[in-house]
Amino acid sequence: MQVKGKTVRGKVLDEETRCAHYHSEIDRIAIKFYCCDTYYPCYECHEENGCGSPDVWPAGKFDEKAVMCGACGYELTISEYLACRSRCPACSALFNPGCRLHRHYYFET
Repeated sequence: MQVKGKTVRGKVLDEETRCAHYHSEIDRIAIKFYCCDTYYPCYECHEENGCGSPDVWPAGKFDEKAVMCGACGYELTISEYLACRSRCPACSALFNPGCRLHRHYYFET
């Protein structure tokens, strides 16, 4: 599905990147997976429809843009995302703070 001009794969439900697994009002990010350089709304979407070889972003690449705000399409670097306090720095849309519980699926910890 095209979201804000970028392809987001998986079970995407709407134009803010909510998916079949995470679809509350504040579930509005997509994460570019390091292993396949492709945006997915969540790790479960990647498990079901991804490359089959999940790999996390190494800490040395946290300056790469790898998180997209589903509200405005702004791409955050990983460092920017980890420091944003669950709010888009460009449009102030809220992100789900519970995503922190899953960061080990996406980023080296």
